[in-house]
Amino acid sequence: MRIVNDSADLFRHVSAEKSALYRNIMDSFAAAKRQFRLHLRPDEVLAEGQWASPPPRIEEVQTALAQLAEWGNLESQPDTARVASISDFYRARYLYRLSRGGEAVESALAVFERTLRHRAELQTVALEDIANRLQTLLTLSSESLPDAAKVHETLRDLVRVFESLADNAQAFMAGIGRSIELQQAEASAVVAYKKRLIDYLERFIGDLVARSGAIAQHIVALSLHIEPLLWQAAQREARDAVPDDAYEQADVVTRRWQAWRERWKGLRRWFVSTGFEPPQAELLRSKARSAIPQLLAAVAALNERRSGRSDRSADFRMLAGWFAACADDPQAHRLARAAFALNPARHFSLNPALEPGARDLPANTPWAEAPPLRIHPRLREYGIATARGALPRVRERDEERRLLAAQFREEHAQIEAARERLATGKLTRLSELDQLDGHAFQLFLSLLGEALTAQATPDEAVELQSGDGLLSICLVPLDAGSLAEVSTPTGVFAGRDHFITITQIGDAT
Repeated sequence: MRIVNDSADLFRHVSAEKSALYRNIMDSFAAAKRQFRLHLRPDEVLAEGQWASPPPRIEEVQTALAQLAEWGNLESQPDTARVASISDFYRARYLYRLSRGGEAVESALAVFERTLRHRAELQTVALEDIANRLQTLLTLSSESLPDAAKVHETLRDLVRVFESLADNAQAFMAGIGRSIELQQAEASAVVAYKKRLIDYLERFIGDLVARSGAIAQHIVALSLHIEPLLWQAAQREARDAVPDDAYEQADVVTRRWQAWRERWKGLRRWFVSTGFEPPQAELLRSKARSAIPQLLAAVAALNERRSGRSDRSADFRMLAGWFAACADDPQAHRLARAAFALNPARHFSLNPALEPGARDLPANTPWAEAPPLRIHPRLREYGIATARGALPRVRERDEERRLLAAQFREEHAQIEAARERLATGKLTRLSELDQLDGHAFQLFLSLLGEALTAQATPDEAVELQSGDGLLSICLVPLDAGSLAEVSTPTGVFAGRDHFITITQIGDAT
């Protein structure tokens, strides 16, 4: 039996040059172990391996087996069962089996692969199981002498279900967005996944809302009776504890009891709020709700990509490719002028006064053929052409403020007059309104629009408050063939006639 000095050698076959061959061989030995087979011969490994076409030769398998034995993943011993002659006895034949290190590596790789493939689930069944276990504990706590075995079994099942729920919830809260996966998916797959996920979240949120209250009530009801039950479970667990010189039996019971108290504290925090902190179930529900807008945002990003929309960085990358494909510099300059509009336009706002008799140059004059432009040194050095000095005096705007105040008072008076004109509290037909000024007509249109929006059908009577909460509106439609006309400064407003009652909220009885 080979003793491995460096545990890193056990993992060398994963990244070696012939890693696929090594992994197929190790999978064959792992399957043989599950079938309670102790050894495998090279020909059996070749016959039972899951090989890609074409399969390896027996010599390659024997070399790989020897290398795995060298690294410590396998153990070898001479194979004397098939010896038929002296020459066969002296020929090297070996049986191979997994070593302790090889078994540990296979177990680690299996856990690694299972963890990568694991997808977090929101377990509605776990909520039901937790509620049932808590109900069982309530029943046991009401007994004068609870059965310790039933108490321990119920608590153990409760903790196992709760830990599974908490682990899956944490994984779900960490990876619910999946925006990167969605942006790389096909449109049909995204639509199908969106529907399934939204249905899944709605079902879980409904169960969480329905069961969290009952679970919290059970936990609160057990608060006064849980300590003896936890002590019974700790005493029953301590019976199987291995004797230890460092701890007495009473210390073992105390440590187990404290562990059970910590588990119960974690369960309570999940469903019952402590102080100002909300329970974890409430946070999970909020995260599940927020997953829906996250999903819709990812779908919107996918739709934008499909519709051909691009951002500025993508445009510049495309432009850079066009520059790289230019045959010569003149072509690149033409592309630059077309892309950035760098035309020789003469719109410099700081041109000095033209000399007497000179005329302004047209915009298409090349800079090389135009007279030089004289720029003040201060503009070149400081970026401004005028010298810095004292700040200008603050301008008094009292007259403007008085004008604005007067306009505001006038507008407020007109609005109040329109409100008094319409809010009479009396039943009035629209056809009886006759003529309205501009402010009264704007208020009338606003109130009429709110009332018509609240109608489910054109023949329905509605009664509601205005958006500002100052007026009450009651609108009753008349015959479909009726007609009402209201004259305004801008024209005639016509439509179906209604009974309308507008009342100020303060005046309503």
